[in-house]
Amino acid sequence: MKAFRTLRLATRDYRHEWQMSGCFVLALAAVLGPMLVLFGLKFGIIGGMLEQLIEDPANREIRTVGSARFESVWLDGLRKRPDVAFLMPRTRSIAATLQLKSGASASILTAEMIPSGHADPLLREGAPAPTGLAKLVLSQSAAEKLGVGPGDRIDGSLARLYRGKRERVHLDLEVLDVAPVAAFGRDGAFVDLRLLEALEDFRDGNAVPALGWEGADPVGDRTYPSFRLYARSIYDVAPLKRLLNSQGIEVRTRAGDIELVMRIDRNLSTIYWAIAIIGLIGFSLSLGASLWANVDRKRKELSVLRLVGFRTGDIVWFPIIQAFYTALLGWALAIGIYQAAAIAINNMLSEQMAAGQLVCVLLPQHYLAAGVITVVSAVIAAALAGIRSARIEPSEGLREI
Repeated sequence: MKAFRTLRLATRDYRHEWQMSGCFVLALAAVLGPMLVLFGLKFGIIGGMLEQLIEDPANREIRTVGSARFESVWLDGLRKRPDVAFLMPRTRSIAATLQLKSGASASILTAEMIPSGHADPLLREGAPAPTGLAKLVLSQSAAEKLGVGPGDRIDGSLARLYRGKRERVHLDLEVLDVAPVAAFGRDGAFVDLRLLEALEDFRDGNAVPALGWEGADPVGDRTYPSFRLYARSIYDVAPLKRLLNSQGIEVRTRAGDIELVMRIDRNLSTIYWAIAIIGLIGFSLSLGASLWANVDRKRKELSVLRLVGFRTGDIVWFPIIQAFYTALLGWALAIGIYQAAAIAINNMLSEQMAAGQLVCVLLPQHYLAAGVITVVSAVIAAALAGIRSARIEPSEGLREI
């Protein structure tokens, strides 16, 4: 009951002195509002850059330099690492081509075959992956030149010189999908690794029983000159690069671009938090000093409350409750200031940004974090005034009567 009375009296006193309360609220909003705008710009710009890095598969790609001899056992071990999202062996590039012909085009297209499979980052999300020896996903360039789309069938052919005799074989292929433009800029097709191995075996003069192609029996275990590798995230690129380099495998990545953006993020975060901490400490000290002076100004009223039965703990809550109101109202006003500034900034720069991209943006958790930090800081600052009010004796009220 006394707690409720304390809350009611502190609220009425806060409302009665609305001019002073309003000044406290404006002072807090003047500090917190610009900090929210600053963090919104930092989060929007750097967050957008990081999002582009994360969403672009090319930034997670790790390419081998030159050629080597990679065994299936070693590749399987690398594929099972938790920081690897996709790995597919490559056959020799000279053997990874196929001539394609469709009924909708008079020309014959020589296309590069790219080993692919489930969860290939370059293919459309949710699109069927090429499996088996008769399915493929065409690049945008190849599909346009052949005049075909998903569901169409095309003819694939390749030739070899075997035992002094020129041979040509044909494949009836189904187009499963057309890859995005950014996936592969040249004429190409994403196919199952087994089809690439079959093409390589045929050109090497080996038999391919699955397709009825005759030839010699393969000699020795198959090895691969390179592979397609994509890290799980941009943060895994550098560790994977160090791992491969330590094994004598030279690779190329975009780790430099990723590190540059991450370094900018760290530097801006350091600057922001330095400004935020200085502003927060300054406002907390200002609020604490103001509440301290306010307690001194109301010594008579507070001592009278002690006389009528209010305990020391009840009196201590007076400045804390009022500081809570100041923090809550100041936080709400700061959000309003931020929203107005964010709308103006985003509208001003909308023509320079991609569709749907915002320069200044905050997430709901950012608002919540700002509110919690503000309230906690204000309450801690009010503890100074609370200590001061706890030292007021009831006798001071009697001397004033």
